[in-house]
Amino acid sequence: MNQRFFLKRNPWCIGLGIMWTLLFSCMSFYWAMGGLMGVRSLGGTIYEMSLNPSPSFVVIVWLTGFIKLLGGIFLSMLLIRWKKPIMNRFLYYTAKTCGALLFLYGFLNFITIVLHAFHLLEFNLDSYATFWRLFFWEPYWMMGGIFYFFSVKRFLE
Repeated sequence: MNQRFFLKRNPWCIGLGIMWTLLFSCMSFYWAMGGLMGVRSLGGTIYEMSLNPSPSFVVIVWLTGFIKLLGGIFLSMLLIRWKKPIMNRFLYYTAKTCGALLFLYGFLNFITIVLHAFHLLEFNLDSYATFWRLFFWEPYWMMGGIFYFFSVKRFLE
C-alpha cells in the first residue's frame, strides 16, 4: 500500500506566526540600532550590557534579529504547495520541532522566574523585569511556539 504524505496547513497560525516573527525580529533590530525602549523589561545582564554596549554585543543583537527573520522565511515556505513529499515532511517536522522548542523555552523560563519571584531561585532580575518577563516575554515565546506548532497538520491519503 503506497501512502503519500500530504501537508495540511493552518493559514491563521502561519499568518500570526509570520507577524509574531517579524515583530520579534524588529525588536532586535531596534535594540541593535541603540534603542532602549522595552529593554529594561528583559532585566539582568542583557539590560546592563545594553546600557553601554560593546561592538560584539551589538553584532550579536543584529544577528539574533536576522536569525529570527529566518523563522518568517520558514513560515512563508509553508504557504507554497510543494510537490515533493520530502519537502512536506521537512516542513512538517521543522514546524513541529521549532514550535515545541519555542514553547518549551518560554515555559521553562516562566517556571524559573516564578521560582525567582517566590525567592526559591536567585536571578539578577528586579521586580520590574520579573513582572514583564512573567506577563509578557515568556508568554510571548510560548505564543510563538503555539503558532509554529499548529501551523501544519499532516495526513495520509
